[in-house]
Amino acid sequence: MKAKSIHGNSVNEIENALKMSMKDGFKPNVAIMFISVKQDRKTITDIFSKMDIELFGATSCGEFVNGIQSEGGAAGLLLELSSETYKIVLGDIGENTMEHAIKEISDAALKKFKNPSLIVCSTGINENFEMFNGEDMVKSFEKFLGSDKIFIGGMAGDDWQLEATYVFTNSYESRNGIIALVLDADVISLRGMAITGWKPMGISRTVTKSAGNLLYEVEGKSAVDMYFRYLGKEEKLNDKNFDLFEELSFEFPFIVERENGETILKTPMKIDYEKHALVMDMEMPEGSKFWFTMPPDFDIVEDILEKADHLKNSADDTADALLVFSCAGRAPILGPFATQENEGLAALWSAPMAGFFTYGEYGRALNGKQNLHSGACCWVALKENHA
Repeated sequence: MKAKSIHGNSVNEIENALKMSMKDGFKPNVAIMFISVKQDRKTITDIFSKMDIELFGATSCGEFVNGIQSEGGAAGLLLELSSETYKIVLGDIGENTMEHAIKEISDAALKKFKNPSLIVCSTGINENFEMFNGEDMVKSFEKFLGSDKIFIGGMAGDDWQLEATYVFTNSYESRNGIIALVLDADVISLRGMAITGWKPMGISRTVTKSAGNLLYEVEGKSAVDMYFRYLGKEEKLNDKNFDLFEELSFEFPFIVERENGETILKTPMKIDYEKHALVMDMEMPEGSKFWFTMPPDFDIVEDILEKADHLKNSADDTADALLVFSCAGRAPILGPFATQENEGLAALWSAPMAGFFTYGEYGRALNGKQNLHSGACCWVALKENHA
């Protein structure tokens, strides 16, 4: 597989970058593009269509390639792939269910390949302005593809507007759907992992009252009161102008225990003052165990690169290309460390890299199973295995 990364801050820059990439005879037939909602997607997709390049696309919340990071631009990977090794499928949920859309994608994947693996992006905010249910997506893929199959990716963003996100091909886009680059896993291998860096603080707590995305009580006490008191913000309890997400929970989400012993970050988005409850980004059923958290420390970059290096060396592996799906919260919380993570991974694998800041990540923690993640740096190295 031949691969190159491209970046641009305007339609003209993207078109020029595409043309420049082909001056040495490089002939990409697939592009994985992450494009800001501020860009003219229609014009950009037309450019790729005129050059007979198939698109796998998602809108972004910041995007990057080797040495360049932007907000409001476009970034991506161009690939030369044999048509026998891939298929791009977009599942629009529309009037159907998510399960229906994922069954169609899974059926197409299993019809094309005996052993498929997927690069997958979903929308992040659906047409009802609700967060996409990534946990249900993961369960549905496991149901229809099998739990042994690998799928890695992220949720589309919209530059923190939280209004509308999109996944798209050359001819169609969805604001409530999933796009998959299905690969023949017997020919193209995917190796990667997801890691957050947030650390538990204090003892574990238990949810004692919740309903849907509303978290009412923790160990019989008001969840709102406990959260503010624990983080020293009691004076803001009755301040309805206090932006809970931007000023507190963005940096201090919860680490929630999963059934299999793994964990996931879940974040209070706002307060329902009428019901005196935290409105969570994901449900926290009664009985859930969780911890308050501390954000990643200065050693987060070393930790990510050390684990990536171990995975790389354990198989004496190399990569043709690298994709990084990094939570949109990492850039404002980690500052330059978020960039160092992405650049460090690209340097470690010595491969063309592209990625974007997401509203959720799909992948496996080290020695973990397929899961939705939040707050994670999720990366995947692609390698064509020649017989």
